[in-house]
Amino acid sequence: MRWLTASLIAGSLAAVSVPAKVHTPPQAARSAIILAYHRFGPSSPGMTTVKTSVFASQLQFLHDNGYNVVPLRDVVHYIEGRGELPARAVTITADDGHKSVFTVMRPLIERYRYPVTLFIYPSAISNASYAMTWQELKQLQATGFFDIESHTYWHPNFRVEKRRLSASNYRKFVTWQLDKSKEVLDRRLGKGVDLLARPYGIYDEQLMAAARQAGYLAAFSIAWGRVSQRTEIMAVPRILVTDRDVGRAFGSLLAEGRRPIPAAERGSRN
Repeated sequence: MRWLTASLIAGSLAAVSVPAKVHTPPQAARSAIILAYHRFGPSSPGMTTVKTSVFASQLQFLHDNGYNVVPLRDVVHYIEGRGELPARAVTITADDGHKSVFTVMRPLIERYRYPVTLFIYPSAISNASYAMTWQELKQLQATGFFDIESHTYWHPNFRVEKRRLSASNYRKFVTWQLDKSKEVLDRRLGKGVDLLARPYGIYDEQLMAAARQAGYLAAFSIAWGRVSQRTEIMAVPRILVTDRDVGRAFGSLLAEGRRPIPAAERGSRN
């Protein structure tokens, strides 16, 4: 994802250096937190890049503190009423298809053996310099840890397109983005794609209806909150993970489903 409103990370705390194993409040068995990553690297030049060392510490935190990392498909089944979730359930997702998913995320995920869902917009694959190739996606799929799903065909901003296009052309454009992504991913990877991550987290009633019509079982946004059986399945919240989410800050994010508001900011709102 190339752009996100700064309000998504408002209230982020500065990194706190603490041992990995810290006390966190028990979480309800019937809920889950979905984490959304994008890219990884030795430094963090932007809000959607997480340093390799920070990502490694986050995975270690999940391992040391008794979190159950479950496939996204299990969360979908739970929302549908077709399954249960373990206590302290967490799901890992990553958007866009950046090369660092293959070079950085893959070896760490294989070490911990955690399931991951990748949301891919196919127009970039084997085309954009920052993106993975189809062969790399197939290698990830072959590990058994990575499920590959749709992020539309070229990651449009639907708010912009809705203003730019006529109502009729906008409907056609949305349908094409949803259908084309599924068709290409299915053909290239030999699987049935039925989950959708919404570009920039944007959704409304029209976009939710279009996703259902295109055959998607669930769609995911970017928002605070835990996932329960009351969650709207076409607007499931995922929490954007940043480079500041380490130690107790990461623990608070997992426990509360949002970042705490710093005291200084709370005072400014009074």
